[in-house]
Amino acid sequence: MPSLSGPLQRKHSAFKTDSLRRRSCGQTPPSYAEMPSKPISGEPCPPRVLLIPSAGMGHLVPFVRLAAALSARRIAVSLLAAHPTISEAESRLISSLPPSLIIEFPIAPLDPSLFPPSSDPFLLRMEALRRSAHLLPPLISASAPVSSLIVDISIASNFLQVAAAVNIPCFVLFTSSAAMLALCSVFPSYSPSSGDIDITGVIKIPSFTFPLPLHDPNHFFKTQFVANGKALTLASGILVNTFSALEPKVLAALNSGEVLPGLPPVIPVGPLPPARKQTSWTSPEMRWLDEQPERSVIYVSFGSRTAMSKEQIRELGAGLEMSGCRFFWVMKSKMVDREEKGEIEELVGEGYVKRVEGRGVVVMDWVEQEVVLAHQAVIGFLSHCGWNSMMEASAAGVRVLAWPRGGDQRVNAAVVAASGLGIWPEEWVWEGEEGVVVAEEIAKKVTELMVDNGVAERVAKLAEEAATAVAEGGSLGNGLALFGRKVIV
Repeated sequence: MPSLSGPLQRKHSAFKTDSLRRRSCGQTPPSYAEMPSKPISGEPCPPRVLLIPSAGMGHLVPFVRLAAALSARRIAVSLLAAHPTISEAESRLISSLPPSLIIEFPIAPLDPSLFPPSSDPFLLRMEALRRSAHLLPPLISASAPVSSLIVDISIASNFLQVAAAVNIPCFVLFTSSAAMLALCSVFPSYSPSSGDIDITGVIKIPSFTFPLPLHDPNHFFKTQFVANGKALTLASGILVNTFSALEPKVLAALNSGEVLPGLPPVIPVGPLPPARKQTSWTSPEMRWLDEQPERSVIYVSFGSRTAMSKEQIRELGAGLEMSGCRFFWVMKSKMVDREEKGEIEELVGEGYVKRVEGRGVVVMDWVEQEVVLAHQAVIGFLSHCGWNSMMEASAAGVRVLAWPRGGDQRVNAAVVAASGLGIWPEEWVWEGEEGVVVAEEIAKKVTELMVDNGVAERVAKLAEEAATAVAEGGSLGNGLALFGRKVIV
């Protein structure tokens, strides 16, 4: 096994320090669950912000974290929730929230015959939410006064128009990278004959990194994407779950008008911390992790929805075994946002679990990812580059081996490589492309990630910057304070 020793020790995690404490009173800010339901005597009623998330955990989680961060600053919040949810994971998360936080949203039915039978159910739910925007004003008028809205980028276009019609300020929460926001901003005027998008001196976005549906002129996701990009200038501001040290040029260019003239203020509010303090999540796998040497384990996960073919799963398993490194692998074989039931060895091959016993763990259960990434035994993360995962990795000081699988993930992987958060083998295939990445190549890159002291230095610096961002006076607090000044009426 390669040596994992090096001159650097992992810097403290932005999610594990007390940097979120209020310096003025020496107390940790309350979460939304701890906020008083009525204003303190003598204080004015706080503004109430209605948060409107989209479908999928990748969109719901940052909204829940934002709700907690706003509540900690005494901004009252409500969360619009459409039922039933698409996934069990979303349902569990919403059920864990205080009932007083939730406003049920009865969305209009969507005729599935208007869409291809193979359409992603999450994209269909996004479309149903977009088409239900007209139901929002009567819902608002029947509840407590709302000072402003924060809507998910994937459903923003219709909601921004409705908010403008009823004269309610509407902000967008962009749940991906600032680089992806740049793509969303300029794509409505993009021509396929243009090839790559090149914003001189700021960012180059190769066409091969675009989400696959954007290459299909008839795909309804492309219609959504273009409509949302066109509507951005209607927003009162755009909150982005990122921080300046990670994407300095793009954030500056977005705010200077270099990307798109007339774009509203772009406010970095990342990394959004977990809504609650981390708990001591226990399981046999976590007990195994507790027994491993410090900074010796690579965590392998491709998110709540991303799966691989059986052939690719076996190559990945063989590559992890061949690398000689310790690993914690959360496996998925179906593109669903839920836990899976099945025999692990049906996927990885008979005898695999026994061969890697003591050195590797393979699970098909839901895990508390932020707890795993913050664990002192974890040094690396083989990831699809979902943006929530990248924020958690940067805050935990964990280096990333990027293997994007679809959607915005190649754009995000480019951010990982450019910022120094990790490495990205650009030739590795993703969904919709032929071929598999072979075990020998996976083993080579895993080993490279684990022993690269240059990556270690850059990741440690980013972890420090992430901690600064969430500390008192950092960009998270400053961004939310700016937002608060805009919504207090």
